[in-house]
Amino acid sequence: MIVLRTVRELREAVRAARTRGERIALVPTMGALHEGHLSLMRRAREHCDFVVVSLFVNPAQFTVAADLAWYPRDEVRDARLAESAGASVLFAPAVGEVYPDGFATSVEVAGLSAPLEGEARGTQHFRGVATVVTKLLNMAQPDEAFFGQKDAQQALIIRRLVRDLNLPVRVEICPTVREPDGLAMSSRNALLDAEGREKATTLSRALFAVERAAAGGERHAEEALEAGRAILSQEGIFPEYFAAVDPNTLAPVASLEGGTLIAIAARVGSVRLIDNVIIGTRRAVE
Repeated sequence: MIVLRTVRELREAVRAARTRGERIALVPTMGALHEGHLSLMRRAREHCDFVVVSLFVNPAQFTVAADLAWYPRDEVRDARLAESAGASVLFAPAVGEVYPDGFATSVEVAGLSAPLEGEARGTQHFRGVATVVTKLLNMAQPDEAFFGQKDAQQALIIRRLVRDLNLPVRVEICPTVREPDGLAMSSRNALLDAEGREKATTLSRALFAVERAAAGGERHAEEALEAGRAILSQEGIFPEYFAAVDPNTLAPVASLEGGTLIAIAARVGSVRLIDNVIIGTRRAVE
C-alpha cells in the first residue's frame, strides 16, 4: 500500500491501474478506523482490483468546532489497518488540497438533507458531506464506492447525488457492523469513557425493542417506538430524534411495514451517536 497526499498523485496511480485493466474502488473515511470501515475495504477488494481508501476529516461537515477538534486522529494506526484490509492506496490529503484558497462551490441534495440529521445539525452538515463525496468521487474516479448503512441518511443522499449528477460509479451500501453487545461501530466510540461506553448500548437496545415489537405484530409506529423510548428513559437518554421513516424519502410513517427505517441520534455524555435499523431486514436482538 502507498500513501498519497495530492490529487495529481492519486490520479496518476488510478490511471496506471486502469492501464493494467484493473477495476477501481473507493472507500471514503474520516479515519479512526474500526471493523466497520475494514469490512467495507474487504468488500471493495472482493469486487475490485485497486482499492483507494481516503482518510480526510472533512471540516465542511462539522457544525460545532469542538466536534471537529475532538474527532479522533491516528494516521499511522489507520494506515496499518487499511493495508491489512487490502487497500492499495491511502489517500490522505491536507485540507488545502481538498479546499484550496478561493474554494466557493458546494453540492446540496434538497429534501433528503432536511430531516433527522439535517434538522439536528443544520443544512451545512449534509452540504459538506455531499460536496466532499462528490470531490472524492471525481478525484479517484472509481468504478465502485462503498459506504456503511449506519449512516443511513448519508447513504441515501449519496445515492441520490450520484443519480442526479450522472456520476459513473456504482454505490454499494454495506450492513452496519456491531460490537458483540449490539453497539454500532463508530469512530466516535473511542471518545466514550467506560461508563459512557456501557450506556451507549442503550441506543441499539432501544432500536432492537422496536424490532421486537414489530416482529410481535405491532404495526403502529408510535406504539413500537414507545417500547424503545421506555428503555432510553430508564437510562436517562433523551434522543435528538427517534423516528420511524420511509427508507427512500425519510418521510415519517404511521404504520410499520417491511423496510421502515428506525433512526436515532442521542448524546451519551458529550459524545453524539447515531444508529438505525430497517424493520424486517434482520432478526431482533434479545
